[in-house]
Amino acid sequence: MTKKEHFFRILILGFLTALGPFSIDMYLPGFPAIANDLHTTVNEVALSLSSFFVGLAAGQLLYGPMLDRFGRKNPLYIGLVLYIIASLGCMAAHSIQALILLRLVQAIGSCAAAVASVAMVRDLFPVEENAKVFSLLMLVVGASPMIAPTVGGYITAAYGWQLVFAILAAIAVLILLAVIFKLPETYKPDTSLSLKPGPILGNFLKVLKEPQFSTYAFTGAVAFSGLFAYVAGSPLVFMDIFHLDGKIYGWIFAGLSIGFIGCSQVNNLAMRFYKSEQIVRVALFIQVISGLLFVTAAVNGWLGLVGTVVFIFIFLCCLGFINSNAAALSLAPFSKNAGSASALMGCSQLAIGAFTSFAVGAFDSHTNIPLAAIMAASSVIALVILLIGRRQIKNQVEVSDEAGMAMH
Repeated sequence: MTKKEHFFRILILGFLTALGPFSIDMYLPGFPAIANDLHTTVNEVALSLSSFFVGLAAGQLLYGPMLDRFGRKNPLYIGLVLYIIASLGCMAAHSIQALILLRLVQAIGSCAAAVASVAMVRDLFPVEENAKVFSLLMLVVGASPMIAPTVGGYITAAYGWQLVFAILAAIAVLILLAVIFKLPETYKPDTSLSLKPGPILGNFLKVLKEPQFSTYAFTGAVAFSGLFAYVAGSPLVFMDIFHLDGKIYGWIFAGLSIGFIGCSQVNNLAMRFYKSEQIVRVALFIQVISGLLFVTAAVNGWLGLVGTVVFIFIFLCCLGFINSNAAALSLAPFSKNAGSASALMGCSQLAIGAFTSFAVGAFDSHTNIPLAAIMAASSVIALVILLIGRRQIKNQVEVSDEAGMAMH
């Protein structure tokens, strides 16, 4: 693989990974406008975000086996076309119920990109490079929260929220063309795999029984759910409680994202001196301490806008270290079942994220306490899972282990 091919493949995989986050972040500043146009409330509009998370989680389980059975690209084509159609449907939605349903379909389409990109990292690059590649993908993904809400705020103010979905459809068309012409098929279809429910379930159970997968996949998923809580709760906190307009909210959202994306890149430097497992453990400890301080300050009314931003920034910085390393450690033991393992990892992340995003919206509170409490709880639970799960791992496959990996 030449340097040019290496660059373009990571770039395309990054855009595939970022399609879902762009679909989440870009329409957030339009919540009040959507509520006004569809004659509903901001909390009900937030249900379209929860339905998107549900669709992402369910779609992971659908595409995982398909990617192993038919290769990576054909299922990816299906998902991207479905996403484009649903995005145009969202643009034309005339009721909140229609928008919620179409967002569900849009998510099912976009998660093909998410699952395929993770599996293709495992296909294209040596296991010892996986954590570094995931960090590079985070650089592209980081453009989503830095650019999408800011651009979405200006587009909504100038042209209406409907144009946001038209732009998302156009982005998906460009990604589809890039996949067709620039990305190779990275996995030979395995015709021995059955798509019947019984064998698929058995394959998923086989992946779950791997202690290293279950430990790091669920540690990463629970920690990452705090980000979903932040995304779902931030419009309410910043625009309703602190009375910021959509444009300023977009800039704050972009600024906070620098913590996540910046630390995901510093992670590459940290991996020269420390193992991935060590980085995850230390970052989680820091995240737990800051989370507990965040909820304590929120309950006592000590936080204004600046204090809230600072604690969220610290949380996202820690997550930048946790996410890439947890993902790489989860997939390290797998070769044959990388698609199914990727799907399970994504499904657990999104299912838990959907729950936390719904939980934030369920609290009818005009304070930042629900957001702080859920973010703190996600950190504490993730640390408990890591500490307990590490005891069950007998022969951990390190992502820096050049000798190879266990074959399942």
